Amino acid sequence: MSETTARGAETPVLEARALSKVYLDAGAPLTILDGVDLTVMAGERVAIVGASGSGKSTLLHLLGGLDRPSSGEVGWSGQAVFALDEAARGRLRNAMLGFVYQFHHLLPEFTALENVALPWMIRRRPRAEALERARALLTEVGLEARLAHFPSQLSGGERQRVAIARALVTEPPCLLADEPTGNLDRANAERVFELLLSLTRTRGMALVVVTHDERLASRLDRRLVLEAGRLVAV
Repeated sequence: MSETTARGAETPVLEARALSKVYLDAGAPLTILDGVDLTVMAGERVAIVGASGSGKSTLLHLLGGLDRPSSGEVGWSGQAVFALDEAARGRLRNAMLGFVYQFHHLLPEFTALENVALPWMIRRRPRAEALERARALLTEVGLEARLAHFPSQLSGGERQRVAIARALVTEPPCLLADEPTGNLDRANAERVFELLLSLTRTRGMALVVVTHDERLASRLDRRLVLEAGRLVAV
């Protein structure tokens, strides 16, 4: 059956209604997403799977307000995202969402501690407070001995743990993860995914994960499949 938005009176943390994305390909319209509906409640963990090229990353970018849909709307805790101007949308995104990608996107000139502290400092919070929050999170992910290390000095699994800590430092209500273990070997993928589940669970955060790994997807509360531009619950 199609994914619906009927979840009772509580306001969803994340919601999409009739979301579509169409590109021009050699002058002809190419539909990637076709009327996607999605509702994610506080603390809920959702996996989105689908074939390569099915539009999973496109959907996540739209949900995160990083790209505009051709039609439809995205809501963060009841706020219509694309009704905001870019600056207001950016401020709300920083408060509402954390992002984890397949590639860590850490800033190479900053230490692990500085990378994690950065989103908090962007909020114009005191540097000392940001560094203390970052230190606590890096300790929680088992990297207390790597605070002063630069990304180039860390292993792939360590870099991804830093990226997770950075996504959590502002304590957003919802975390979006795009193939967060796709660049890791099986053992590291298991450790990182378990860490992601544990950290979001203890904080009551919603989690939306795009993954090709059916084994990992099966561990979440709901598994949705993106096929022919639509999201289907299975």
